[in-house]
Amino acid sequence: MTSIDTAEIAPELETEILTLNMGPQHPSTHGVLRVVLQLDGEIIRGATPHVGYLHSSCEKIAENRTYPQCIPFLDRFDYLSALFYELAFVRAVEELMEIDVPQRARYLRTITCELNRIASHLVFLGTFALDLGAPTVFLYCFRDREIILDILEELTGARLTYNYYRIGGCAADVPPGFADECMRFVRYLPHRLQEIDGILTGNRIFRARCQEIGVISGEDAVNWGCSGPMLRGSGVAFDLRKAEPYEAYAEMDFNVCTRNEGDVLARYYVRLDEMRESLKIIEQGLGKLPDGDITAKVSRRIRPPEGEVYARVESPRGELGVYLVSDGSDRPYRVKVRAPSFCNLATLPVLTKDHLVADLVAVIGSIDIVLGDVDR
Repeated sequence: MTSIDTAEIAPELETEILTLNMGPQHPSTHGVLRVVLQLDGEIIRGATPHVGYLHSSCEKIAENRTYPQCIPFLDRFDYLSALFYELAFVRAVEELMEIDVPQRARYLRTITCELNRIASHLVFLGTFALDLGAPTVFLYCFRDREIILDILEELTGARLTYNYYRIGGCAADVPPGFADECMRFVRYLPHRLQEIDGILTGNRIFRARCQEIGVISGEDAVNWGCSGPMLRGSGVAFDLRKAEPYEAYAEMDFNVCTRNEGDVLARYYVRLDEMRESLKIIEQGLGKLPDGDITAKVSRRIRPPEGEVYARVESPRGELGVYLVSDGSDRPYRVKVRAPSFCNLATLPVLTKDHLVADLVAVIGSIDIVLGDVDR
């Protein structure tokens, strides 16, 4: 997008830069994000995100909890994809303790994570469309997400913060009929995605709001530490499920979804395509689900040896990592989270410069932040 110079449009007018707060109580900031804007008329000359309004101190709280007690706290970080935080943490502990997780548990983790990924992307799709003036898509997405929440509730007993993974495996095996319910959803969702695709993608107003808006190159995305759809929407085909396969992803056949444009529309496309790939993984996982135990035999009192470890997974928002330091006791000495939303949000000043204020809503939506993930 070319820069707009108000002096060229109306040279007789005297203008000055206006400082304006957007948020933290603004519906399109998806939580409690405050953006300090420097405006030249309606043109953004600077946008500085201010975070910390949702800081929970959970990383510090973890130092005063046993390892199993940390898992419910991690659910609260990214409340739209809680299973990924659980997985990153338990994998870190398992690596320190050299625990061999049963194959059935690995498959269950893979299947449930992909269900959670689709649920998260449906929230992105619905709220993103709502921000741009398409409330029908919002209703459709939340209707379809309810099916996933029902499936996960039947398995875990919860709909949002699951506390399902355990150090060494999973808390419970699948209930009767779980595979059938998942397969019904796998057959149901492609038609609904096609319906949503038809409503949004071909709409001229939607495309005008998204094309060539919030552009970031692949090189800049890497330098800013972006990951997930933010990175893949700029043409960088990096996905931890392929680059460093964990759980059962090495046995799954799926594609890494990328687009080269690096704009808002590209990031929308990537997430739409990723949901279709997640359905393929779920179907393969259910077909290959082995029999056996769902939890390895571990001591009731978890005491990892002294040391440090960094475990990472591919969350719906990108690379989610947990840096864990153990002093040999039953409580972590230090837990530090590498949150993808934090790094992706840092690009906001670059993405919005010389755009209109109205474009800021589309850009923030395309980053797909969760403020609990940003602030922690």
